[in-house]
Amino acid sequence: MTDINFIDRVAIVTGAGGGLGKTYALDLASRGASVVVNDLGGAADGTGADASAAQKVVDEIKAAGGNAVASHDSVATPEGGAAIVQTALDAFGKVDVVINNAGILRDKTFAKLSDEELNAVLDVHLKGAFYVSQPAFRVMKENGYGRFVFTASNAGVLGNFGQTNYGAAKMGLVGLNNVLALEGAKSNIKSNVICPIARTRMTEDLLGPLAEMVEPDLVTPMVVYLASEACELTHEVFSAGGGRYARMFVGLTPGWFAGKGTKPAAEDIAGNIEQIRNQDGYIVPTSIADELQQLLPLLQS
Repeated sequence: MTDINFIDRVAIVTGAGGGLGKTYALDLASRGASVVVNDLGGAADGTGADASAAQKVVDEIKAAGGNAVASHDSVATPEGGAAIVQTALDAFGKVDVVINNAGILRDKTFAKLSDEELNAVLDVHLKGAFYVSQPAFRVMKENGYGRFVFTASNAGVLGNFGQTNYGAAKMGLVGLNNVLALEGAKSNIKSNVICPIARTRMTEDLLGPLAEMVEPDLVTPMVVYLASEACELTHEVFSAGGGRYARMFVGLTPGWFAGKGTKPAAEDIAGNIEQIRNQDGYIVPTSIADELQQLLPLLQS
């Protein structure tokens, strides 16, 4: 097995002042990457700021012989995202890897969720990933190489009580990833999603006794692989936690075809719902074309 290294590669890791992001930054740096350690240094709900959070990680990387610079810009604005990428360009001349990891929590049941609680979470998770990734994507296209890792969550893919804002933002990242994977293909830009299960300051209260068994560094190997040149996969979603790594995906069943030229009613759907839902023979589509290819033969028959 060939060792995975990041020699001559430049990586941006957002939310890298602690938790998962810190483990990514340290591992990448230990493998030769020049790392932009980005962290606003705020609380778990996004309030406040502390520049020392990112700087401490940079100091740790440098003490171990690595190369890193700190960024204290917020991902939640276009100006902040551009400044993060510019930090990489000013310090190291390019961007090869972006790990969108920054996040906050403003949990509230749907009926009680305020507009401010919705926007705060969307701004950091979903818009933040847009704001950092877009300028980085432009640089990657020019250089003909890039790797993106977006941090989604099982709360988005599967849902979790009291996290409508968080879940919507996280599933939005899956959609963003899928389009970047398609648009970046010609430029050797790969884009994938990680759904981590790990003990962090954002999840400790949610995980309970499980927290001690899902340390952040057990997610790191999957993320580092996805960020590496060794990874040729793109357009995929992975779950990682507690030492288990698995693919998550959207499947399309064969379904039920009403017949060419027919106009079924709701009653016909009700009568065939079990066939519509039957998972036997499902496929994993990777583009709109894959779905249309399932429909076209039926329409042409």
